[in-house]
Amino acid sequence: MATTKQLMVPATWGIRSSFHSLIALLVAFLVIASIYVTQNSSGVLVEDKTKSKSSGDLLSRCNLFSGKWVFDNKSYPLYKEKECTFMSDQLACEKFGRKDLNYQNWRWQPHQCDLPRFNATVLLERLRNKRLMFVGDSLNRGQWVSMVCLVDSVIPPGLQSMHQYRNGSLHIFKATEYNATIEFYWSPLLVESNSDDPVYHRVDDRTVRVQGIEKHARHWTDADILVFNTYLWWRRAQMTVLWGSFERPDGIYKRVEMPRVYEMALKTWSDWLEVHVNRTKTQMFFMSMSPTHEKALEWGGEKGQNCYNETEPIFKEGYRGEASCPEIMRVVEKTLDDLKTRGLNVQMINITQLSDYRKEGHQSIYRKQWEPLKEEQISKPSSYADCIHWCLPGVPDVWNELLYAHIINL
Repeated sequence: MATTKQLMVPATWGIRSSFHSLIALLVAFLVIASIYVTQNSSGVLVEDKTKSKSSGDLLSRCNLFSGKWVFDNKSYPLYKEKECTFMSDQLACEKFGRKDLNYQNWRWQPHQCDLPRFNATVLLERLRNKRLMFVGDSLNRGQWVSMVCLVDSVIPPGLQSMHQYRNGSLHIFKATEYNATIEFYWSPLLVESNSDDPVYHRVDDRTVRVQGIEKHARHWTDADILVFNTYLWWRRAQMTVLWGSFERPDGIYKRVEMPRVYEMALKTWSDWLEVHVNRTKTQMFFMSMSPTHEKALEWGGEKGQNCYNETEPIFKEGYRGEASCPEIMRVVEKTLDDLKTRGLNVQMINITQLSDYRKEGHQSIYRKQWEPLKEEQISKPSSYADCIHWCLPGVPDVWNELLYAHIINL
């Protein structure tokens, strides 16, 4: 009888085999989990590192306003004059005959860090469903045009618009895809004055209603970011102040010296902000004074000359022209410090020193002339050179790079 031999497998072997399989699975799981955790931990570390190098950290460790101008014709200009859909004839120096275009190629280099590169898409994302509004005089209007030009190139045709309201006092550029607006409101003295008409504002006796601001300010109330300036129109020894209304004959008029009248106007402005601004929504900035270059003697030029025919910046570090009035700057600083004690933060964008170097950046004679030139003006171009306003592309673009660095920090 044939015997059948069976291979007997001990029960403990099966258990051990299952145990080993479980161990192998557990090890594999732990390896995979370890890789996953390491990758995610690395991501967190990278993210934290990025945050540590964010604009917020940059602003705390670096004075963006202290630096020098570096010629950089590879990175600048940030846009082309001819390609900006909404370029103004008042600012288009190349269009009106300027041949030396190096003024477009200067980059501001802070001493302690690099200024964040302007990214129009990032800014528009930050402005999605929001209003960015510039409020002030023609210099602030130039900065507004600069900002529109800076974002214009990344917005497809048909997805942008420009409209005027209130007889030209309010200009609104809209990026439709982002439901974002970049606006300018004409209010050269912030408070009410007899220079409030955006076209017909040249008057011999400038009068301010220092306690009146609601006429203008009601148009700012719902803005998400407000950028103010006012200085140029205050450049006089005295100004007429009105207590009362321009519409009524019983007002009281009095001549008040500078800077007292400036202090009075900024007090009205700051009181309005304290009461009406939504502190959880609105971010506010104040542009320091934009310097002029009307006396060439100040930088070693010829007597009687100005910015006309200037082609290079001033390279002497710390240069400050006589037109940059420290007394006015102190009034602004004191006002902003006082607002902080009242729980309101208005950040100063200090453009004065860096712009003081740029004697060649002004429009000079290269702009649209609204009235025919006289023979004596044609024979002496410096007599009608504009050494107050700036060419675009140019200096105001850097003002907006500084503003951008602060906005993306908020």
